[in-house]
Amino acid sequence: MSEQNAPAWAAAPPPPWLAAVNAEGSYFDLPATVPLDEDSLVAAARRSTGLGDFGDDGWREPFRVLLKALEEEAQLTLMGRLMARHDIFLWLRTRLMVTDLLARHPEILDEQISAPMVIVGLPRSGTSILFELLSQDPDVGVPQMWEALQPCPPPEAATYASDPRIPWADRLFTQWSRVAPDFARMHEMRGDIPAECGLLMAGSFVSDHIASLHQTPSYAAWCAGADFARVYAWHKRILQILQWKHPRRRWLLKAPEHQVHLDTLLATYPDARIVQTHRDPIKCMASATSLMGTLYRMRSDQPFNAALFENIIMGEATAARLEHVMAQRDNGIVPAASITDSRYQDLMDAPMDCIENIYRHFGMPLADSTKAAMLAYLAAKPKGKFGQHRYQVDRSRSAERRYFANYQQRYNVPDEA
Repeated sequence: MSEQNAPAWAAAPPPPWLAAVNAEGSYFDLPATVPLDEDSLVAAARRSTGLGDFGDDGWREPFRVLLKALEEEAQLTLMGRLMARHDIFLWLRTRLMVTDLLARHPEILDEQISAPMVIVGLPRSGTSILFELLSQDPDVGVPQMWEALQPCPPPEAATYASDPRIPWADRLFTQWSRVAPDFARMHEMRGDIPAECGLLMAGSFVSDHIASLHQTPSYAAWCAGADFARVYAWHKRILQILQWKHPRRRWLLKAPEHQVHLDTLLATYPDARIVQTHRDPIKCMASATSLMGTLYRMRSDQPFNAALFENIIMGEATAARLEHVMAQRDNGIVPAASITDSRYQDLMDAPMDCIENIYRHFGMPLADSTKAAMLAYLAAKPKGKFGQHRYQVDRSRSAERRYFANYQQRYNVPDEA
């Protein structure tokens, strides 16, 4: 779809304090004041940890592509540069600490990641609420935001609930809603809630989490052609570290990006149990547009350009993404026994029936106590807990409905828009 046909969307104005800070920052030489160059970032990470080895060099090219894109495309404000520099510093720091830990304890790589359940689907298709519900199973281990962001030193069972990284991560992630108050109505952020796999992958510097933070089309394009085998290898190493001193019976994972790489996911985790969510793509794209636009507005005042992110918010490319998964399922690349489906409408209307269908498909027992915990979670978290996420479905979207006829018919996905 051409940029001229991209759906229009405008972010809410920033809070007055942020507008004032960024206005004052505009008088500075921002690249000199908050540098985003390789040398200073690498030096800062090494100085912070006292370590020097970042492991294999596969991360360096996407790291450099990202830095170049941040300078040339992202149009970062003062707050945006501060947030970007801190993110990259933490990811570099994690690489150093992971490399050092595995050199001292190579036995960590013998940890078995058995039959992880992985939720995939379009952004805003019900993946988050399904993730939260399934995480109520006591047999499930879910990477939390704090440990996904800072996996080293490895979490320990005895201190897991009181780890000092929890309040630290909570202050950091709730900052998002202080910078963009509308974000709290779209997505809950805390230090102790389930983390998406994009955050686990960030230390590889190839991640949709990174791409979701800035309008950096050259970085997104580089990632689209990247070898994800090494990205999933990094992902597995992080899970092995997280369970080393705090064993998890089985992992529950989630990320929309997995949908694009199911073959690589299964090559890394051959016994993975995949749950694909389904919702009206027109509705998903409209919701994702406002979510992503709000994310970018945290760090830049440039207008949101939906055409740069066509694979999740533009009709033809989104349909191609869905058709690709259908073809993989038809061709047996994703075996029928390895994947099942969760319709958004079913999850909203009869959530426990939906959960029971998932467990039944994979031959997993579902205890009454687990069902009770899931129902209690639902009762304690009514829709709109943090305010209603309101967004409009642009009328131009109606012409895109034709792209999804095959997908909606196959999975009986009703129109919502």
